[in-house]
Amino acid sequence: MTPTEHTEQEAYAELRAWQRKMQEKPTLLNRFARRVQIRLNALLPERVHEAITAAIKHMVRGVLFGSTHTTRNPVLDVPLAEREAAIRTRVKYYRNTAAAEGAVTGAGGFLLGLADFPLLLGLKLKLLFDIAAFYGYDVKDYTERLYLLHVFQLAFSSQHTRNEVYRQVADWEAYRHTLPTDVHEFDWRTFQQEYRDYIDLAKLAQLVPVIGAAVGAVANYKLLEQLGDTAMNCYRMRYFAARPALEK
Repeated sequence: MTPTEHTEQEAYAELRAWQRKMQEKPTLLNRFARRVQIRLNALLPERVHEAITAAIKHMVRGVLFGSTHTTRNPVLDVPLAEREAAIRTRVKYYRNTAAAEGAVTGAGGFLLGLADFPLLLGLKLKLLFDIAAFYGYDVKDYTERLYLLHVFQLAFSSQHTRNEVYRQVADWEAYRHTLPTDVHEFDWRTFQQEYRDYIDLAKLAQLVPVIGAAVGAVANYKLLEQLGDTAMNCYRMRYFAARPALEK
């Protein structure tokens, strides 16, 4: 076995372990937490849900669909190991940047803590742009940007929603043909609720005086790490789907 084949075997093994995790059924605790979150969301007036959905929709669209001039060119004809080494370097950079930003905003009190939300969202989406390019995909393609939205949702959702989104991502080449041609038709309500519910506790704790800086740094570090891991495995699925089956 060549070094390249060995590296690909390792990446494939990591992918298979991740796929099993994505397909796990929600645990009793997952189901309980989901019921609680649904009830809490039901307590919010509809106008609040609409305002939050609109805010997140505009923030995400502003970065994801309005930044063609800042995107990297797709990296082509490069071994998987080289691609992933570069990606890990970028994940480390964004992870450390997010941790520093979380520490500063967490130490700055309530109002500055609120400012962390759009800053962190921007870092996450820019990381996805870089990862897509390193795997050789052109995010100027509309459907590739929708793919990034699905990767994002897969990283920051309850296990119940994660099961559903995973099936869509795993069968992307077929699923992409069913996507709406207008990004306004994307299910932004579910997107914002799942994302908000996923990070609520960590981000609320970041607003607490004294501990806010430490919580902000750790929470942002972990969230970027989670996104990087999810994105790498999503693109690995597409990489290995396009290649002959590896010897197990």
